[in-house]
Amino acid sequence: MTVLTTARLTLRRLTHDDAPFLVTLLNDPDFIRYIADRKVRTVADACRYLDAGPGAMYERYGFGLWLVTLTATGESIGICGLLKREVFEDVDLGFAFLPAFRSQGYAFEAARGSLDYARDVLGLSRVVAVAQPDNERSHRLLGKLGFMREGLTRLAADGPELALFGVATRGDLP
Repeated sequence: MTVLTTARLTLRRLTHDDAPFLVTLLNDPDFIRYIADRKVRTVADACRYLDAGPGAMYERYGFGLWLVTLTATGESIGICGLLKREVFEDVDLGFAFLPAFRSQGYAFEAARGSLDYARDVLGLSRVVAVAQPDNERSHRLLGKLGFMREGLTRLAADGPELALFGVATRGDLP
C-alpha cells in the first residue's frame, strides 16, 4: 500500500515480501552502530521483526516505518517513517538507507515527505527525532529539515543516551 510519493521516491507499508531487503539493511554496520542490532539475521527473523514492529504500529496507529523505493525502478533503498514510542509524547521520525543510496538527497526527500504526512494527514503540530550523539550525518539531515537539538534522552532506562531533536510541523518547513 503506497503511503506517499515524492519527486523520486515511493514510500509504502512494509510487507513480508520485503524481509530479504530488511535482512540486508538491518545488518548494515552503520545501522547496527547508530540505531541498534535488531538481531535480524534471517528472512524468518525479518518477518518477526515486521510483525512486532512496523506491522503492529500500522495496526495500532495507522502509520510506522515505510519502505522507500526508487519510483523509476522500484528498487528498495531504505526505510523512513513515523513511530509512536511510549517514551515520547510526540511521534518521532526514523530513517535508514543502504550505503549506496546515501548522500544523494534520498533521506531528505523521504523524511520531508514523512513530515508533510505528519502535518497534512495526521494533523501533528510537532515531531521529534533521536540520534546517537556522534551520528553527525543524521544530525546534519535533521538540521536541514528544521529540527533543533533539545537535549539528551533515553528510549529505555538502561539504554544509551541519545540526542533529542524536535520540529514544529506547522507552517513552511524546509
